[in-house]
Amino acid sequence: MNKKGKVIQSKGKWYKVSSDSEIYDCRLAGKFRLDKKEVTNPIAVGDMIEFMLGDDGTGYIIKIEERTNYIPRQATHGKRGEQILISNIDRAWVIQSVISPRLNMGFIDRFLVTCEAYDIPGGIIINKMDLASKKAQEVMDDISSLYRSLGYPVIQTSTADKSSINHLAEKIRNETSVFIGPSGVGKTSLLNAIDSQLDLKVGEISAYSDKGKHTTTFATLIPLEIGGFVADTPGIREFGIVNISKPELSLYFPEMSDARENCRFYNCTHFHEPDCGVRNAFEEGKIDPDRYHSYLNILESIKD
Repeated sequence: MNKKGKVIQSKGKWYKVSSDSEIYDCRLAGKFRLDKKEVTNPIAVGDMIEFMLGDDGTGYIIKIEERTNYIPRQATHGKRGEQILISNIDRAWVIQSVISPRLNMGFIDRFLVTCEAYDIPGGIIINKMDLASKKAQEVMDDISSLYRSLGYPVIQTSTADKSSINHLAEKIRNETSVFIGPSGVGKTSLLNAIDSQLDLKVGEISAYSDKGKHTTTFATLIPLEIGGFVADTPGIREFGIVNISKPELSLYFPEMSDARENCRFYNCTHFHEPDCGVRNAFEEGKIDPDRYHSYLNILESIKD
């Protein structure tokens, strides 16, 4: 008997699939896995799939429906291709914290480039605002203003501030969202604050590295009491850019759109070429220095 469902959890070779208010443990059919060599995980959380139910109550996934969107990153541990983090989502939120670990604009910018490239609405959550000094608060306000001016929603949160949690809850109500960020920024704590019935495990910050310990070890699509789902993903220390060439990169920096029209060369990388409209705009103060230098760092990381 064949059934259709939604993948809500990925753990090794097994997937939990929600279908007709029931949860089934499913595996990939061998031939299907061979047909998907370009990705390290041909099935991702959020996928709509068809599976064949066996006599033992488990299923074999035989078909994946076409995705409306998905978030990829470079495969890890030396593997080739890409890893699909999550699919079929309404908005992707990148989460950073003020301290422990400190906010990383480079991580934010890499994430937003991926959102732009894959047509996914992106947003930014700056967590642990209760730990911010007066100076840090001013810096976070400046960063928030920068990204808002580029069209990205930014929410400053603290699990100690109920109003900020309520604001975030309203933003994700009745949507399928994903929280992505390094370990330790408080993704799981935020989910527990939004929905106290979840009671998800929260880790500690390593005193040695000031980086969070991994508590979420596999992606999970979590139903919320307020309506909708949030995908809690494993902590990511680096966010690799995939399937984007150097001349394409500036397409995914909104502030460079108009300036690109003034470049002499159609494939300008806005780094060393003469008569570059983007570099001229930067020198005239029309492009934020942190964003331009972040662009250059990403550009350098892209292989020809």
